[in-house]
Amino acid sequence: MKVISIKHTAPLLILSALLPWSASAAQNTDASDSAQTMVVTASSDGLSELDTPAAVSVDNGDDIRQATPRINLSESLGNVPGLQIQNRQNYAQDLQLSVRGFGSRSMYGVRGVRIYVDGIPATMPDGQGQTSNIDLNSVDRVEVLRGPFSALYGNASGGVVNVETVTGSQPTTVEASSYYGSYGSWRYGLKATGAVGDGSQAGDVNYAVSTTRFTTHGYRDRSSAQKNLANAKLGVRINDVSTLTLLFNSVDIDAQDPGGLTDEEWHSNPTQSPRAEQFNTRKTTRQTQAGLRYQRQMGENDDLSVMMYAGERETVQYQSIPVFVQQRSPQHPGGVIDLTRHYQGIDTRWTHRDSLAGVPVTLTGGLDYETLSEQRKGYENFVIENGETQLGTKGALRRNERNLMWNVDPYLQTSWQLTSKLRFDAGVRFSTVNFDSNDHFITAGNGDDSGDARYHRWLPAASLNYALTNAWNLYLSAGRGFETPTINELSYRSDNRSGLNFDLKPSTSDTIEVGSKTRVGNGLITAALFQTDTKNELVVDESLNGRTSYKNAGQTRRRGAELSLDQQFGENWRLRMAWTLLDATYRNPVCGDAACSEDATISRGSRLPGIACNMGYASLGWVPEEGWYAGAEIRYMSDIQANDQNSAQAPAYSVTALNSGYKFRHENWLLDVFGRVDNLFDRHYVGSVIVNEGNGRYFEPAPGRNYGVGVSISYAFE
Repeated sequence: MKVISIKHTAPLLILSALLPWSASAAQNTDASDSAQTMVVTASSDGLSELDTPAAVSVDNGDDIRQATPRINLSESLGNVPGLQIQNRQNYAQDLQLSVRGFGSRSMYGVRGVRIYVDGIPATMPDGQGQTSNIDLNSVDRVEVLRGPFSALYGNASGGVVNVETVTGSQPTTVEASSYYGSYGSWRYGLKATGAVGDGSQAGDVNYAVSTTRFTTHGYRDRSSAQKNLANAKLGVRINDVSTLTLLFNSVDIDAQDPGGLTDEEWHSNPTQSPRAEQFNTRKTTRQTQAGLRYQRQMGENDDLSVMMYAGERETVQYQSIPVFVQQRSPQHPGGVIDLTRHYQGIDTRWTHRDSLAGVPVTLTGGLDYETLSEQRKGYENFVIENGETQLGTKGALRRNERNLMWNVDPYLQTSWQLTSKLRFDAGVRFSTVNFDSNDHFITAGNGDDSGDARYHRWLPAASLNYALTNAWNLYLSAGRGFETPTINELSYRSDNRSGLNFDLKPSTSDTIEVGSKTRVGNGLITAALFQTDTKNELVVDESLNGRTSYKNAGQTRRRGAELSLDQQFGENWRLRMAWTLLDATYRNPVCGDAACSEDATISRGSRLPGIACNMGYASLGWVPEEGWYAGAEIRYMSDIQANDQNSAQAPAYSVTALNSGYKFRHENWLLDVFGRVDNLFDRHYVGSVIVNEGNGRYFEPAPGRNYGVGVSISYAFE
């Protein structure tokens, strides 16, 4: 058992000492948040940070957009403890997002964390998700639940990121915004919101429409990108008891892929991209989806919610796999990935409120069905014409299969207000994920690799929440998480062997957490201690030339502490602080394909790669509603191991940012102009790592000192 040093626990001890004083000072303060069940909601009231018996954080849209480029979630969520979100400087691979270490190994996109946008999953049934379709221009709030403490969501161990976009209201408002930054970065967008009626009468309509275009040359060579994004939300009150919301989202990304660098390459020239030039590595993504949410009050104590959605996602990616690697085996799937995915789902949920033996009870039950159909093809990334080899060009077909993954999950969750101070929440979900693959590329040297798999687990969760005062809550929570292999993780076996990796098992994690939340005037102080034990953790087995295979790693353990402070004081000052301590290690040796021996691949006690042991954040801002405003922030990240052997690591770093702007209001006009500088002291550091990259190209460098200016102008039709 490892001993956590005093220097790491000191902040927690100080905060624990302050909590009784804080609660006493706020004892007579009315609770500003109503009690919530242990869920991440999609209701208009949102999530209560104070009363939810789990580690949660809520950021509103105005804070997210305050003097920021409005391009990536990584710009504004550094204040969330336990959330490690990093910009790869590579728009072909999306952000690197993990919660309590879950998701840190993802080669692209997000896994281990469920993501929702307006109730529509941005996470596919297999557990793979993305943040690329989130329009920051229209975000109303972002809720982050850390840990598997809700029965309403499955196939994730790290938690839930729930994004809600703005709902239109009177008066009609039109906004135009733009941002210009270093490396040829340029974003401009238009947004319109409004309503007919106040939403209380039948026939009332609200709407919010937003569109954004972003282009950049990129910090690194061969890292340019173009992104077009559109988001729309239309709400209709059908009658006194029911509403209907129509949702639409579309994203179009065309990005070059600079790839990773070795330690020597990073230190000599962090902007270089030697393999990308040779193979013209790149990726295009097209995604369009639509949803329909129906909500009805069935009676005084009952509510019904039905969420239906469907979408299509097309991806073409050119990788830097050498020609000889593809030619030496007829089973190799090639260096070009061509995917077409169709996905749809329906989540039907019933909520009943009543009392039993004088105890108020809330019961939520439902059924969640999701399905994903994928056409996956692979091609050579070269052609030979007149004896000359042309790289970065789609060549002969090397793979053709149809994959189907679906889940049918019933769930039930209850909340019991046992006394005026004590509340008990409990829930259970039975998660079943099915996978079926049909191989349509069968040759003399490449046999039929069709197959199927089925994964299922009971996922219980429970908590106790005790209100010492109206402004001070203590809680104890426990829950089980479940992660199946994604289609991408099933797609490849190590050593360039053909076929799907059906040897993979789903990982199961058990988490226990104790925490405290205290409201002090206009501020909130939170503290959480947790431990997560995971069996059959899915880890990278081999990562070569942009292609990654996976294996199960036996048992791992994550233990940590999370602290946060969000305090408003004076007239317009705001202080935000967060600290995360995370000790994530292997609990038993992990071997490769050979039987375990004395020279096991991974030693017991090795740190899990991709995870920082310590993260810190602090910001101080002068934020009046009008006039001059300014802010400063500092972020700290400790060193990050790049491989399972812990033989390579990205060093620790601290970066500082400054911003200042002016808001001017005249009648119905509002003008906001700002400037900012990031990495003020021009630190040389690695922004993210590619875990277990077989050629030692682990590092994705972050830019040095960079600048940006932005402007937005809006008009309200009153």
